[in-house]
Amino acid sequence: MPRRREVPKREVLADPKFGSVEITKFINVIMLDGKKAVAERI
Repeated sequence: MPRRREVPKREVLADPKFGSVEITKFINVIMLDGKKAVAERI
């Protein structure tokens, strides 16, 4: 029995350029040191 309640999953927004959730997840995996703009250009 956990002491705290379960943390809700965050909703992933679609990529503004391509409109795909899968691309957003891929960019978040590639991202280094919180630099999402650099990861999006790759």
